[in-house]
Amino acid sequence: MSGRAAVLTGLGGWLPPNRVTNDDLARQLDTTDEWVTTRTGIRQRFVVPPGLSTSDLAVRAGARALASAGTDTVDLLVLATSTPDHPCPATAPEVAGRLGLGEIPAFDVAAVCTGFVYALATASSMIRAGIAASALVIGADTFSTILDPEDRTTRAIFGDGAGAVVLRAGSLEEQGALLGFDLASDGTQADLITVPGGGSEYRSKGLAAPGDAFFTMQGRSVFRNAVTRMSESSRRLAKQLDWPLESVDRLVAHQANIRILTAVGSELGLPEEKLVVNLDRVGNTVAASVPLALVDAAHAGAIAPGQRTLLCGFGGGLTWGAAALEFPELSVEPLPGLLAPAESVRTS
Repeated sequence: MSGRAAVLTGLGGWLPPNRVTNDDLARQLDTTDEWVTTRTGIRQRFVVPPGLSTSDLAVRAGARALASAGTDTVDLLVLATSTPDHPCPATAPEVAGRLGLGEIPAFDVAAVCTGFVYALATASSMIRAGIAASALVIGADTFSTILDPEDRTTRAIFGDGAGAVVLRAGSLEEQGALLGFDLASDGTQADLITVPGGGSEYRSKGLAAPGDAFFTMQGRSVFRNAVTRMSESSRRLAKQLDWPLESVDRLVAHQANIRILTAVGSELGLPEEKLVVNLDRVGNTVAASVPLALVDAAHAGAIAPGQRTLLCGFGGGLTWGAAALEFPELSVEPLPGLLAPAESVRTS
């Protein structure tokens, strides 16, 4: 294998300051810690306080990834999010400006929980094409801001956060090179995961049903699709790379639900010790899910340099996809706990 590639060289993540345990939810809603944990595997999540937005989390995660890579400049910024600060303009240019990255190209990618994999493929393609020599790819979402406060199911599942990676041009032979991608979508099932209101259709047709501003999900159909699509995508990519599935060392799948994660592992014939899991501590953080899981695993030493690693995601659209690399050696800071709101300045 030879040729130009995008190489992972930095990794960072950030969580907002408000930690919400299952017991905290039980004091507000008709639920219990046992009910949430047995159905989802989630024990706590972090949510933004008033005044903190997606860009604030993205700036913090991006700064940590840049510090991890030992650089303060990149040629490109791609932000995966489905909860941008504004419908217009995109959030990425503001994040680039606050990070002091200058007048680089910066844009958003909206593919919900598959957003980070899509953004990673986009940045990788631009590096391989010679359009950029380096890139900052961020997955950031604040789904707590679009959840029905009375819906115990969605409030139990979702948390807020941001994760980021730095890529640089290199060769396919290097550890950390992104070796391949598999991406797909099915718009005929768009209604399975959606926020009905707020877009141009809502405005032009005058839709005004109660709850249209809140996120909705058809859980059983989503579960079946998530397991099938992530498994199929991972299998196709492994075959493309000539990786026997038993040779895969780590699977970093979208952290949606512990039952989904174990089912995907089972479909691929991977034992549970090869699955990276951190949803018990952060919940489903949407586009931030895969990079936050990477941060956790890398800092804890749960992924070792040289290990064959598959990333996969599934989300609204429907969208799904997978990416592959041999994990590099990185210096990674642990995810923060209860911290003050992010400042509008560059941090290191």
